Amino acid sequence: MNSDVKHGAWACKSGPRKLLALLFSSLLLGCASLPRPEPVSLSTPQGPQQLARLQLGQGPGPTVVMQSGLGDSHEVWADLVPLLTPRHPVFLYDRPGYGASPRLAGSRDPCTVARELHALLRQSGAQPPYLLLGHSLGGLYQHAFARLYPREVAGLILLEPTHPEHWASMQRETPGMVATVRTLRSLVFSEAVRQEFDSHADCLAELPPLANPPPPALLMARTDWPLIEQGAFAAMVTRLWEDWRRLAAVQRVERLPGDEHYLQRRHPQAVAAAVDRLVAAHCPRLQGEPGQRRCAPGP
Repeated sequence: MNSDVKHGAWACKSGPRKLLALLFSSLLLGCASLPRPEPVSLSTPQGPQQLARLQLGQGPGPTVVMQSGLGDSHEVWADLVPLLTPRHPVFLYDRPGYGASPRLAGSRDPCTVARELHALLRQSGAQPPYLLLGHSLGGLYQHAFARLYPREVAGLILLEPTHPEHWASMQRETPGMVATVRTLRSLVFSEAVRQEFDSHADCLAELPPLANPPPPALLMARTDWPLIEQGAFAAMVTRLWEDWRRLAAVQRVERLPGDEHYLQRRHPQAVAAAVDRLVAAHCPRLQGEPGQRRCAPGP
């Protein structure tokens, strides 16, 4: 967790992951690369804001909208994106303070992030419905989006999502890790990371109830744990993953082999297959003229 982290230098090293990877995300970027994102001007309560976004790929179905974890830019999706763009439109962006997006003052709670993403999608011309794909803390943000805009969501894929009770559970069950995280927050976190960390559980009680029926939802998670995570922490996180069945009506928890937190890097084919399945379920037939065919959602 030094200055190299911001530029992804540690992503290609084989040493032990930093502790923060166990908690929300590891502030690491992928070794593959994507085109440079384009800035889009967005009106916010704090004034005009430039957010960097990428729109890639094509296809008749829902736009796949990716949300990265704590401290991560859009580059963490670099291994997955090429598997999706031949069949699906894909939308990625950098939240304020990450990648090519300047930091924004004020609250960075999940509701703010979700509303900001919604405005950016509209400003960029990306029309609903959206298939939401979120990793780590980004999974919690996508959950907030689905609660705020249920009619615009075709489905939800959560990659090891941060549970709203994650930090509170850590304080009760893994006090040693809590002490380390507090040190990291004071000495290592950037201001943007600190903003998101401090407010990651705010506003959730104010969200509308889950839609009825809820959008299809899948959670994907690893099967194994590095030595430092084994025991109380692994048991806690596994229990919280299962609780997403209640929170977001997750219908299936799919376990993928290995101990890598970044499933989109370790198992991009499996994640791409999950996207294909949810899109096919939402879009069983096409309508329109050849070359302009669009998804015709099922009943």
